[in-house]
Amino acid sequence: QIHLVESGGGSVQPGGSLRLLCTAPRLIFSTFIQYDMAWYRQAPGKQRELVAAITNSGTTNYAESAKGRFTISRNNSRKTVTLQMNSLQSEDTATYYCNSRRGSVDSWGQGTQVTVGS
Repeated sequence: QIHLVESGGGSVQPGGSLRLLCTAPRLIFSTFIQYDMAWYRQAPGKQRELVAAITNSGTTNYAESAKGRFTISRNNSRKTVTLQMNSLQSEDTATYYCNSRRGSVDSWGQGTQVTVGS
């Protein structure tokens, strides 16, 4: 497993934006580029769900709820993955987790809270 650190969560009004950042500070570049990366979220009382994913080659995949509003990207030289979230709604309130995968091995960050409310 690898060490992942998330940041960028917070509270925002409906319709607002947040940018989440995930870093892998202990990895070297040549290792980071081997990993597929993703953002998941978990709301209270609900199962963890995929929000967006990006493969090591840059192919992206989004949950239906995220399409058109969220954008996932990665910067391999900085070993970071970003989730830009726009037009946030109350239903987006959750703890967001960064995930990495290589083969059958998953690693998770500690999570960052996103709260959307008036």
